[in-house]
Amino acid sequence: MPKEYRTIQEVAGPLMMVTGVENVTYDELGEIILADGETRRCKVLEINGTNALVQLFDSSTGINLSNSRVRFLGRGMEMGVSEDMLGRVFDGLGRPIDGGPDILPNARMDINGLAMNPAARNYPQEFIQTGISAIDGLNTLVRGQKLPIFSASGLPHAQLAAQIARQAKVRGTSEPFAVVFAAMGITFEESNFFVQSFKETGAIDRTVMFVNLANDPAVERIATPRMALTAAEYLAFDKDMHVLVILTDITNYADALREISAARKEVPGRRGYPGYMYTDLASLYERAGRQKGKNGSITMIPILTMPEDDKTHPIPDLTGYITEGQIILSRDLYRKNVTPPIDVLPSLSRLKDKGIGEGKTRADHSNTLNQLFAAYARGKEAKELMVVLGEAALTDMDKLYAEFADAFETEYVSQGYHTDRSIEETLTIGWKLLSILPRSELKRIDDQYLDLYYGR
Repeated sequence: MPKEYRTIQEVAGPLMMVTGVENVTYDELGEIILADGETRRCKVLEINGTNALVQLFDSSTGINLSNSRVRFLGRGMEMGVSEDMLGRVFDGLGRPIDGGPDILPNARMDINGLAMNPAARNYPQEFIQTGISAIDGLNTLVRGQKLPIFSASGLPHAQLAAQIARQAKVRGTSEPFAVVFAAMGITFEESNFFVQSFKETGAIDRTVMFVNLANDPAVERIATPRMALTAAEYLAFDKDMHVLVILTDITNYADALREISAARKEVPGRRGYPGYMYTDLASLYERAGRQKGKNGSITMIPILTMPEDDKTHPIPDLTGYITEGQIILSRDLYRKNVTPPIDVLPSLSRLKDKGIGEGKTRADHSNTLNQLFAAYARGKEAKELMVVLGEAALTDMDKLYAEFADAFETEYVSQGYHTDRSIEETLTIGWKLLSILPRSELKRIDDQYLDLYYGR
């Protein structure tokens, strides 16, 4: 029988100090029983001798220091997992909010998970088709990869996240594929958009959703991605499924981390964020990957909004160090009505070369990818020159490249949020655009592929 304590000394915002405790450990769950019998949850943030600093999952309103009791449960936060999670919507603490029954768990798993031994990892190398040309064709997503999307306030990252969740698939295999979608600190309107979007297309049947709203407690926001990754680990490594995890918005998560750090009076780091934010983010991102001896995999797409569109801000900066590339959304392309507004030049998938080519996508993929990048970069330079010097200052070849850049944005990058392109369609559009340029300019493509596809 857990021991109950009536030794609450102080409540300050989301934190509470309990004295005289015995055998209580860091991260242990607790329950606060109020005078009227109401129960609220908390967890241990710090132990100092016989003093325990705990964080409340609910409001501190109504907690009477003399009448309230605290009992510690002897375990950390766990999640009950089963295949019945698919098609369900949960809150940030894993409780169903879709009106359905509670999950009957096959197992209970610690939400902090276990670090994946680097020696037990398999190298990511299988292509995942998202149906989005700017990703599949130029910044290919590979099974087991961590590929973040860097967005900014007001840009349509929610629509892009929903599109990827709906369309993503592993080609040429009947292996089961699932999506785990975790939203942190979003509005009710955004939450409703995601749920309806998945229901309308039937994608909800293979999706597990965790939704933490902006008015939910900060400590719940810290737990939400860990709940999602625990569900993903169960489906991937116990049930041999290929799981795509989408986390949005990591900026809200980091702000919750800062809020809790400030409440604990910790010494702040860059921009007020805690000094351990790198370690904390790594503890999330590094749970993605493939394990030797296991058929399943976890591929992760974290989405974050860069404060003030600043790539050097601590959140995108640290995320870039831990992950394998980034997809960057552009405000300029958004103003031009390019949807999705993916800026392909600063975007990068460091593992794309492992997921493309003969037997994975198509033999000409690597060559066309390099040529499209080079041609678009030169076309952008020509357009910038045109702004400064006028069109008359451009050579005929520069004008062709400028025409190519415009066509590339409107036909290749811009496809809307409901068009699902196969990799063959994406490559065909790429060859059509390259045909704008003379064959002599396509120096990055082997002659055998030019003979097959150029001008066709």
